[in-house]
Amino acid sequence: MLSRSGRYVIAFNGEIYNHLDLRLRIESRIAEAIPWRGHSDTETLLSAIESLGLEEALRSAVGMFAFALWDRKERTLYLARDRLGEKPLYYGWQGGVFLFGSELKALAVHPGFTGEIDRNVLALFLRFGYVPAPWSIYCGIRKLPAGEVVGVPVDAVHGCIRETPEPRKYWSLRDLVASGRQRPFKGGPEDMIATLQDVLTRAIDRQMIADVPLGVFLSGGIDSSTIAALAQAQSDRPIRTFSIGFDDPSFNEAEYAKAVAAHLRTDHTELYLSGKDALDVVPFLPVLYDEPFADSSQIPTALLARMARRDVTVALSGDGADELFGGYERYFLFLRIHAFLQLMPWLARQLGARALVTLFRRGKYRSKAHILASLMNGCEIEYIYRELISHWDEPNAVVRSAVEPSTILESAIWKGVSDPMSLMMMEVDALTYLSDDILVKTDRAAMGASLETRAPFLDHQVVEFAWRLPLSAKIRNGQGKWILRQILDRFVPKELVDRPKMGFSVPLGAWLRGPLRDWAEALLDERRLWEEGFFHPCPIRQAWNEFLNGKNGNSRLSRRLWIILMFQAWRER
Repeated sequence: MLSRSGRYVIAFNGEIYNHLDLRLRIESRIAEAIPWRGHSDTETLLSAIESLGLEEALRSAVGMFAFALWDRKERTLYLARDRLGEKPLYYGWQGGVFLFGSELKALAVHPGFTGEIDRNVLALFLRFGYVPAPWSIYCGIRKLPAGEVVGVPVDAVHGCIRETPEPRKYWSLRDLVASGRQRPFKGGPEDMIATLQDVLTRAIDRQMIADVPLGVFLSGGIDSSTIAALAQAQSDRPIRTFSIGFDDPSFNEAEYAKAVAAHLRTDHTELYLSGKDALDVVPFLPVLYDEPFADSSQIPTALLARMARRDVTVALSGDGADELFGGYERYFLFLRIHAFLQLMPWLARQLGARALVTLFRRGKYRSKAHILASLMNGCEIEYIYRELISHWDEPNAVVRSAVEPSTILESAIWKGVSDPMSLMMMEVDALTYLSDDILVKTDRAAMGASLETRAPFLDHQVVEFAWRLPLSAKIRNGQGKWILRQILDRFVPKELVDRPKMGFSVPLGAWLRGPLRDWAEALLDERRLWEEGFFHPCPIRQAWNEFLNGKNGNSRLSRRLWIILMFQAWRER
């Protein structure tokens, strides 16, 4: 779209939720009515850029977006991405040409695209199960990090693009977190609960504005149930809710979602998955995700998006609540480890490492016993976190000719921290895992089904308030999301949602032993691994054999193997 003055041209992906408010602000600034050409938020964004300037427009916009803006006067291309990274944006040099787009597939069709796989980034993929920003799987192609903008000037004389400058932040989560610590919320628990409910309700209200059918992803857990409850409270008719179930009862949350939907009186739809359903969707995963991606809940997410798209065009999700309000098991695990480590110097001398590990194995978190053994050597918090989130502990020993790049895990973010360390984990998760795994999983699955997803928890005003709350408002008595539970209690009986967190887990081990076994065996064939040249076959075949024989923690092994399988399937495609 061309701006009203003709100076700017924009290619825009996303949604600006407050664009009508922005129109009023722009008109008040220039003290005259603007002859708007239509009702598009794209037109509003262009006018905001002309009136307020690019960075002020970015800071004023509430939404999810990625865009390319061409400034015809300054002959500069600007690429920008939303605050939390809900929408993707790739860019880089290939064959002397500067390419950019929302999908790697779009860049790959250019004649100059080389498609060389970055082995060092492949090592990162094995550690995390996703490719973290600013890297992509291809050499020379980067992801624009969340909350950043980059300007690419063009030489007016020679018509060639100069070296790409480094992106700059227009919004910083780290600054926001620091600000939240400096000015914590002063009210008591009831004030906290009421304020969060008000801020979240307004975010949901903004995101429910749509001229197309809208629904809610409902798992029956705290996050999605809270969104569904507040959305239904604002609607004069039953909202549409959608959930996925599994034939395996140990992974099935559909019954809980159905009970919550019945209590809220939503118009509910559910779909049960079998191993065959998984087998049918697996070939499409490399197409959906563009680069290797190995969060196994991508399977039900893709099928959930397809199911919801039959009835709605927009769906709200509960993404972001775990990182903001302390929902992941690793936070509770760390708090227990940290408390235990206060006694470590004495216990280490009295019992020794082997006795301590044996003792720890008897506890709830016995699958993480290897962490405690590592901690015996006086490890720092970043090492603890690294151990908690790593899939393959030594990726350089698996990927041939790779040197794993340094990431935020090795940065100074951890140094001199006086806050409870689990809060630091939430911050790092929000900077990395949220944008590069959780949001990637949902966005790509939804876009592949022509469905738009929106995440009210990631409204930046909700995010800002969340980081003003103390740890006690998030984690209490070994349980996360305390404040969200208090809000949800006002709408849904405790017994419908008060249970251990399941996440969006899938029976991956059973599927890999059953309907996906032949597919996996072909991709993990030793000769194939050796000839393709990316992996050392020995550790992968050892993991596969141990998995099939049922040894050494199958859930961890199945996740490790899924990472290799997703790379192999992506590369084959």
